[in-house]
Amino acid sequence: MKISSVELNNFRNISSLRLEADDGVNVIYGENAQGKTNILEGIWLFTGCKSFRGAKESELVRFGEDFAKLRLNFADASREKNADITISPKGKQILLNGVQLKSSSELIGSFYAVIFSPSHLSLIKDGPQGRRKFIDTALCQLKPSYAEVLSRYKHTLMQRNALLKDIHLNSGLYDLLDTLDIQLARFSGQVVMQRLKYIDILSGYSKEIYGGISENKEEISVKYSRNDLDLSLSLEDLCRIEAQRLTDARKEDILNRSTTVGPHRDDIEILINNVSARSFGSQGQQRSCALALKLGESEIIKQVTGENPVALLDDVMSELDEKRQDYVLNHINDRQVFLTCCDPSQVLRLCGGKSYLIKKGELC
Repeated sequence: MKISSVELNNFRNISSLRLEADDGVNVIYGENAQGKTNILEGIWLFTGCKSFRGAKESELVRFGEDFAKLRLNFADASREKNADITISPKGKQILLNGVQLKSSSELIGSFYAVIFSPSHLSLIKDGPQGRRKFIDTALCQLKPSYAEVLSRYKHTLMQRNALLKDIHLNSGLYDLLDTLDIQLARFSGQVVMQRLKYIDILSGYSKEIYGGISENKEEISVKYSRNDLDLSLSLEDLCRIEAQRLTDARKEDILNRSTTVGPHRDDIEILINNVSARSFGSQGQQRSCALALKLGESEIIKQVTGENPVALLDDVMSELDEKRQDYVLNHINDRQVFLTCCDPSQVLRLCGGKSYLIKKGELC
């Protein structure tokens, strides 16, 4: 997957911009609030996903203008493509190779990218919710069947929690609780099995990438946090384990009026040299871990789809020492990279590719 050019008009603080991209590393540098991240955000929208910054569509249109227009020229392994997105008060209009699409979601599968932004440090620093979401989002994009199972799990969980709030008022609800537990255990087993498989593959790729970042001085590992789980277990085994957990936790669940066990409460451990990256990792190590996870995600997309996603790296260089910065600039091979940074001295260490200075939303 390679971008040849991106055009942004009336997008965020950008009036009109066209970037002709290098096949390798593209470094966009400049002071804060000049438009660096806006370029990455514009590219990301062509994946069919929403803004990685959580912005409303109305916030994407340049102040005082009626619409924003974006165009991406790119190629996959088979052909050259182009896509257009127009954002206005009426909504979005999307064209792929000149054909109008019904919604952004129809772009999914046409253009692949992975994004790293400072918010992804929450994968390492914060609680388990972000790590679960990272794994689940990656799996949903690759496997529609997983998205369906996860949706059924969440719906059944919601029904169970509603029942737990009322069961003390009606003992006849215990029969319904038994039925819901059977359903929830089945969906839980399927969710856990897919997570285990994905995490096993992700750990392998992340270990290789992190080894390159740290010059093999450190080793990362990614694990499901529960000791009772491993890949040798069958789906039947996993469903049985999940059912037993629900049975064991029933009294506590009734007391708390919510479900206290299950995939919605599980965590993913990220370790450096077998020590928690969250508790003991330095700022640079934590950023390196998050980057390794995102690039590992990229490798899995390549494995599944055959397409190498474009890597969008926003402010990735901060808090990395010079050797780790050199890896990011010059040793992420076999894929196209768009990278933002503030320090112009970092650009001087770029051995290939292109660099672009941006000021007030314009390339200089």
